[in-house]
Formats: sequence, C-alpha cells, structure tokens
Amino acid sequence: MQTGRLALDEQLRVLQPVLERNRTLVEVAQRSVGLGLPDWYLAAGCVCQTVWNVATGQAADRGIKDYDLVYFDSADLSWEAEDAAIQAGMRVFGDLPVVVEIRNEARVHLWYEEKFGVPCVPYDSTEAAIDTFPATACCVGVRIEDDGRWSMYAPYGLSDVFNLVIRPNPVQVTREVYAAKADRWRRQWPELTVTAWSPNTPGLATS
Repeated sequence: MQTGRLALDEQLRVLQPVLERNRTLVEVAQRSVGLGLPDWYLAAGCVCQTVWNVATGQAADRGIKDYDLVYFDSADLSWEAEDAAIQAGMRVFGDLPVVVEIRNEARVHLWYEEKFGVPCVPYDSTEAAIDTFPATACCVGVRIEDDGRWSMYAPYGLSDVFNLVIRPNPVQVTREVYAAKADRWRRQWPELTVTAWSPNTPGLATS
C-alpha cells in the first residue's frame, strides 16, 4: 500500500478506521483529552502495532505491551511536574487493563544518556521527539482534538507502517537498541520485514 505517498489528511483517513478497531486505543485517546496535557499524542508502538495486528488478521489490541502518551511541557522540567501528570493519568486510566506510559518529551535529554549511553539534544516539541523514534514505522502520533476530530503526525508517512516494514531511523537510536526492538517485534509479528541497520538510511538524518 502506497499510503505514504498520500497527503497527510488522506493518510489519516486510511489510518483512523484501522485504529478505531482497537477499542482500548480509542478509549485511551478519548480519556487523554481530559488530561489537558500540552501537545500530546498517543504514539509509537500502540499505533503501529494496531496496524500490524489488523493487517495480519489478529485482534487489534493483541500483544500491545503499553500505550505511550507523550506530551511537551518545557515550562517545568522537574520530575515532580512530570510525576503529577503520571499520577493524574493513573486516576484517569487506572481501570483499564493496560499500562499507559506518560512522558514529558521536554525532559528526555535529562535522563537519556544515562539510560542509553548516548546524549540526546533537547527537543523543542513532541513532534521533534517523534522524529527520532527508533524505526520509521514508529514515528507516528495520533490524538483526538477538543472538537472530537482526529489528527496525526507522521514525518515519514505510513508506507512502512502498512507494509509491515521495520526500517531504522538513526537520528537518535543506536544499532543495539534498534536490533533489540526489531528482534522483539519480529518474534511477535513474524510477518514483519526488518531492514538491516544503516547509519545512512535514505531520506533520514544521520546525526
């Protein structure tokens, strides 16, 4: 499917009905609106893995480990402020049978090097963070606006998502992290095609 060649609004029209088959994702998205987090998205695995499940004839929510709710608030970079958002999320999502991981992308550079061994330049938006996710298929975020309309950010389009292709995005991730994630995904979704690591993937930055 050449979905990635379509305009973004047309890509969203293809993606939205697929995501709506995952009732958990829809419920998390709807409840997220009420949290009032700035520049928030449901992003990465819960989005692309829903597509993979539907494309391979599985239940739409099968095997999705967690739901990443990312936002951007540079006004307060303290752990206490982020933890307040996490605690609010626990109250909002606590009755759901899934983990909703809430992260302020404005704080990632404060802990990234200690966890992954390489520095991270501070992001200036949630979209900038999504740009650096480890595989192009993961570089997608969706949200429901206050008026009920769905919106999407997908800097590399959706072709890899719908074609079940795992392609490295070497902007931030290391070879080791990419390989570990690709191996885990391939075990769960054997239909995936995993592209070998390259620091010069066409069309992607290599910083």
